[in-house]
Amino acid sequence: MARLVIVVEKASDWGSYYPSVDVMSAMDYLRQPVAADDERTHVINLCRSYKYLGTGYYVSLLAEARGHKVMPSVRTVNDLRRRSLYGLDIVDLNHKLTHFLPAGGRDTTDFGILVYFGETAYPALQDLARQLFEMFPCPLLRIEFERDRVWQVSSIKPVGLHTLDDAQEDAFAQELDRFSRKLWRKPRARKLYRYDIAMLVDPNEAMPPSNKRALKSFIAAGRELGIEVDPIDKNDYQRLAEYDGLFIRETTASDNHTYRFSHRAEKEGMVVIDDPTSILRCTNKIFLNDLMVSRKLAVPRTEILYRDDAKGTHEVVERLGFPLVLKIPDGSFSRGVVKVENEQALAEAAGRLFQHSALVLAQEYVYTEFDWRIGVLNREPLYACKYFMSRGHWQIYNHGAKGTAKSGGFETIAVADAPPEVVKLALKATHPIGNGLYGVDLKQVGNKPVVIEVNDNPSIDAGVEDAHLGDELYLRIMREFLRRMEHKRQGSSR
Repeated sequence: MARLVIVVEKASDWGSYYPSVDVMSAMDYLRQPVAADDERTHVINLCRSYKYLGTGYYVSLLAEARGHKVMPSVRTVNDLRRRSLYGLDIVDLNHKLTHFLPAGGRDTTDFGILVYFGETAYPALQDLARQLFEMFPCPLLRIEFERDRVWQVSSIKPVGLHTLDDAQEDAFAQELDRFSRKLWRKPRARKLYRYDIAMLVDPNEAMPPSNKRALKSFIAAGRELGIEVDPIDKNDYQRLAEYDGLFIRETTASDNHTYRFSHRAEKEGMVVIDDPTSILRCTNKIFLNDLMVSRKLAVPRTEILYRDDAKGTHEVVERLGFPLVLKIPDGSFSRGVVKVENEQALAEAAGRLFQHSALVLAQEYVYTEFDWRIGVLNREPLYACKYFMSRGHWQIYNHGAKGTAKSGGFETIAVADAPPEVVKLALKATHPIGNGLYGVDLKQVGNKPVVIEVNDNPSIDAGVEDAHLGDELYLRIMREFLRRMEHKRQGSSR
């Protein structure tokens, strides 16, 4: 089980709380002998200041030297001194604070909040507090805002326990207890495994990339190779650095926690699938279309519609004709995809989609009974599936009015039995994106395949994508993790 150490600068800083064997003074921590200890130790550094070469700075520095997981890390301490990192506009900050402050505060020009382990007393600003905490993981922060026409973050400062009043001390104690229980709620027997992988999942996701049986198969495949695959969720951000790799099995987006997890894992030197670059490149269909065209790869005729450009929309219709398929750039599982047959339907559908994006793709409609999906891992084909259109519908997924979705049938075959031209085009499509795990969707009209899109985080469901390879599919993915983790270990030991 992990050992928790809470470090305070002076004993009086902990005077308002019950005595605890987990608490020690900074000098005691710095003076303790260095031991070769396999026990995982987590240090919460509550020193009054993290000034360069001060006591608090050395607590974090020596914690890292001893192999302890410490908050704040030396990197965070250094980043908090660099105002250029946070003196930027935060998306929606002006909107959030304008609506948060009472009407009587419309002339307010500055404002601040305390953030305890990513939590704040103001529910309306909770998402913002968590986002800034993920950028600068520090037990106690004061976030200050200023307004010069629009709101901006003016400063992010560590705060000492000794500065808190009674109510703030109570709030801090509550969040410290909640944070520590969450962080260490599941001890893991690391000695049984060579490596540990965090598998990011959302238990409540309606259409996840992998069903429960597939997730169990990934865990079993990992264990067979000496890897512990540990399911985590979006609340486990601070545990991420404990692992050697991150495997995302939750629908990705560049504007939510999946990207932040991926980016953090890459910065920590972990093996990551999906890596942040692949997420950015695959989750926007406009980028993908331009990428495919620039590489002279076959795609359906596609043009861009722009909000408030009725003339341009009319010209696109003249070039492509009806029916047209409209797509928002970041849709997944056929969401945000609409087929239109005439001008009226186009105007209505485009109006709805423009509420979500300033640009919308318009694509010629190519009918096929099924789409090809070629799975690709590290630039090699992994599996081949045919996804048939949902019965009575023109898409694979038919999203019902109540949020339900029905899908068509499927056929999974050996990669060697798939048309060579389809597999070849799929590999060409993933080459400029990266060497991760992708699912390439293609249509084939006659002998000519065209790329519809490239998906990071592709569907791998038990009973579907594994229908041909079975357990070998999960083993191949885990072997790739193992290969990459071994490579990193060998590189770091040189």
